[in-house]
Formats: sequence, C-alpha cells, structure tokens
Amino acid sequence: MPTPPSWWSDLAAHLAEHRHPIYAADVVATIARLILTATTSEPRTLLAHARNDTPELVGPLTDFFRTHGHLDPPQGLADQRAAARRARRIEAIPALLRPQVTGFADTLLLQREQAQQLGLRPNQLKTIEIRLDAVRDLAVHLHAEGHMSWAGVTTADLESFLALNPARRASRLAGLRQFFACAHRAKAVLHNPAGPVTAVQQRGFHGPTLTPSQQRTLYRRWATSRNIHPHEAFIGLAALLHAASIAELRLLTDSGINSHHQSVQFPGRSAALPLDNATWTALERCREHRRGLGSDNPHLLVTRLTRTHRGPAGAAHIRDSLAPLGLLPRILRSTRLLTLADELDIKVLTASLGMSYAGVAHYRPGSTTPPASFT
Repeated sequence: MPTPPSWWSDLAAHLAEHRHPIYAADVVATIARLILTATTSEPRTLLAHARNDTPELVGPLTDFFRTHGHLDPPQGLADQRAAARRARRIEAIPALLRPQVTGFADTLLLQREQAQQLGLRPNQLKTIEIRLDAVRDLAVHLHAEGHMSWAGVTTADLESFLALNPARRASRLAGLRQFFACAHRAKAVLHNPAGPVTAVQQRGFHGPTLTPSQQRTLYRRWATSRNIHPHEAFIGLAALLHAASIAELRLLTDSGINSHHQSVQFPGRSAALPLDNATWTALERCREHRRGLGSDNPHLLVTRLTRTHRGPAGAAHIRDSLAPLGLLPRILRSTRLLTLADELDIKVLTASLGMSYAGVAHYRPGSTTPPASFT
C-alpha cells in the first residue's frame, strides 16, 4: 500500500494477539488487497466493500473497529431485536385474529413512548413481549376451538384457557385484560370478557431459597476449593453474600473494581461494596483467568467467545457457571435478599442495592415460605 491507514499497526497487533498466526497473516493480506481495490481505508466504507466483495472479513474488521473505537455500535440494536421478537409472536397468531393483536402491540409501544416523554416509568420491552405471549397463546387456543373472530369470545372461553396453566393465571390475565380493554375501545368486541375474571395473587416472595446448612456447604466449596472454575466461585459468592444480580455480574468491569480498598461498585448501585476475603480472592482468580486468555476485554467475566472483543458475557454463561450444582443465580440472590430485608431498613436497602421500593418490599418478612431445597 502506498500509504497505510493510521490504524494498520493496531490491526496487525490485534489480530496477532487474538487470532491464530496463520489466520491472522491471511486476514492481513486479504484486507490489504481490499484497501487497494476499494481505494479507501475509512472504516464504514471499507466494511461496506467487504460485505460485497469479501464477506469473510466483516467479522474480524467489525470486531477490530469497535474494539478500538473506530466504529460506533449500531443505534437502536436492542429495539430492532425486540421488534423482531414481537413480529414473530404476532406472526404465530392465526390470520383472522391477527389484526387486533397488531393494533394492541402498537398501543403498548405508544404507551411506552408517552411514558418516556413524560418522565414516567415506561413498560419494559420484555413486559410487552409477555403481554403478547398471553394473547398469542389465547388466540391459538381459540382458533383450535373454532373461533374466527374476537367478537364471540366469552368469559367461559377465558376461564377454560387460564385453567390450562394455573401457575401462570395471574400473569396471563394481566395481558388479556389489557388486550380486551384495547379491543373494546376499538369496537372490535362489544364487551370485555376479561372483566369478571379474577386471579388471587400471593403477596411477598414465595420462591425457593437455601437453608443455612446449604449456604455453609456452598460457601466452603467456593472459598476453599481451587479446583473449580474461578467464574463459578465469584458468581456464587457475589450472589450468595452480596445479592449480585446476573446483569450486575455480566457488566462489572475494571472501572468498578478498587484494588486498594478491595471493593467493587456493581453497575446500577450508588455505592462501592467492600468485599470479604473469599469473594475478593475469587475476583482475583477471575482476573488471572482473563490474563491467561490474553484478552483486553475490560469485563471481569471473560469467556473464550468474548475474549476477542470488549462486550460482556451472555446471561447464559452466568447461569451455566452454576449448572454443575443444579443452582440458579437468582436462588442465591433471593436467599441473601430475604436476610437483608429482615435485618436492614427498607430505605437503606433500596439505596445500597439500586432497587425500587416495591422490589425490596417483595422480600419483606412475614410473606415468605419456608426455605426450599435444591437438587
């Protein structure tokens, strides 16, 4: 090349560090030919040429450009994926019942947008998907029963549908109430069949937790054994002792770790959290594991899939790390939250954990079941 791009040396170093030498050399040569052919080294333009001429370069080029700040992440990627998930749910609905559900989805999105503009608390995209799940399942059930429109749906039809899965009755009914209220306003139904239907909801936390004996067994495993994966030890201790959530564990980076004070500040929390010796030792082991992978990813929990870029590990990795024990991270977190809610003032707890008042009140004493065992 007559004039190599300003990022050329960084690209070579990045490929040499994260890729096999033979593959890295081949990619460097192919990118050089692409630059000569495209007569440009501007990242976005070069990527556009790569998509047309050498698609195999799109992955390594995109990874390098984003890692080194030459390319901004795509705007609205989460919204695009959520829109695709909503579209799949609507497409699964029989054609005759689909138009009203499409209008319902548009209404939920409009309500979300208006709440954001007013500074209120909007519905999460996941909540909208749960509402659409309920309506989709009902539509499939009604179509199998011979219904060709929403106008003929009765309360008895809803009761028969909700009886199929009593455990999800309250969640499904919430979505059906919203849907039929929307359909009634749009004159798609003459009456709201969900009006008389009720669902008794238990207040407070009723999920599985661990007994003190089980907690001690797990603590000894994660605090003393050096044969287990460092991710398992840190995830387990952080959730069991410090009520860390999956999102907090995934998104923890070096900027939130203070080695001098042996503390971490999980994303979303307002204060740094001093760590006990066992958890700090597990954290240091995770750092050693990351160094062994030769990654410049700033996140603490780095896998073989994320070592070549700067993104966080997936939520599945957090869950899979505890899979050998048959445990879910939320069980450890819930166990700790029940203890904290019993010992601390609710205002202190909301401020320290970054949770809402309603979320903490869910774990207040007096509304929980006895601890359940795990397998």
